[in-house]
Amino acid sequence: MGKRQPKAMARAALRNAWLKSPQRAEALKRDKYTCQSCFRKKSVAKGKEFKVQVHHLDTLQWHLIDEFVEQLFCSSDRLTTLCKVCHDLVDK
Repeated sequence: MGKRQPKAMARAALRNAWLKSPQRAEALKRDKYTCQSCFRKKSVAKGKEFKVQVHHLDTLQWHLIDEFVEQLFCSSDRLTTLCKVCHDLVDK
């Protein structure tokens, strides 16, 4: 199996952070683990399993994240080595 690409790694890290986020937990608790469209409740009962998910009402702009990851993990010919002081100066 080959190396995971930076985009896939970044998305996986963000998804993992989202799944553990207090905002997601708060939404699930607020809505009593119930689908706000069909009103079915989450169930873990054997044979009656039903999962619910948290949906962003404002569409996520994944292309912006992908563009950021491409900039972050650019070709090494677009990178240079600086000390912290010089790095801070050029980033101003």
